[in-house]
Amino acid sequence: MKIHKEGTATLLAGFVICVALVGLTNIFYPSWMIVSLVAAIFIMSILLQFFRHPNRKFQPTEENMVIAPADGKVVVIEEVFEKEFFKAKRIQVSIFMSPMNVHVNRNPVTGSIVYNKYHPGKYLVAWHPKSSEENERTSIVYKMLNNQQLLMRQIAGAMARRIINYLSEGSVVTKGNEMGFIKFGSRVDLFFPLDSEIKVEIGSKVKGGISLIGIVPDLPK
Repeated sequence: MKIHKEGTATLLAGFVICVALVGLTNIFYPSWMIVSLVAAIFIMSILLQFFRHPNRKFQPTEENMVIAPADGKVVVIEEVFEKEFFKAKRIQVSIFMSPMNVHVNRNPVTGSIVYNKYHPGKYLVAWHPKSSEENERTSIVYKMLNNQQLLMRQIAGAMARRIINYLSEGSVVTKGNEMGFIKFGSRVDLFFPLDSEIKVEIGSKVKGGISLIGIVPDLPK
């Protein structure tokens, strides 16, 4: 287990605040020292939980298999009209990342990036039906090795106020590798072709880079 690089500044700020809290308590309210120490330990424990980065062994999968881009729970599986890129019907699978989940985001497939766009927006709770289209978000479209295209959307929520995306259009990426981070949780949406085979159910708990989400049919090369 290690700490993700995106947590360095936050952890440092949290440590400084905790030291100041304990120091000021010692000076002005020494009888509350135990309480301030417990509070400082609790705050740092929560921050370490948010930014943990566990070591994982990734098993190779077929090129038409889409793996989970994030840890969390499947909260949506439905047919929707995807307005931004495809402008057609797709199967949406949404994974909710709670504050207790690992917040690293990973490439769900191997291929190239053909679309990558950030959208400022609202901070509705992540399970709100309109959060996929109205919240702050980043949309990424992968062209898979089997010629299919898959849209992934990183979505901010009520707590998550910063979406980090390491990708750019034209990049060639590998399934399971890091592609970004959402601070303090939120959700990730995947948009599959209608004839895909979805391998999860509502309520399924998944692990980023490991769990199989669905299988998309091959297209002619």
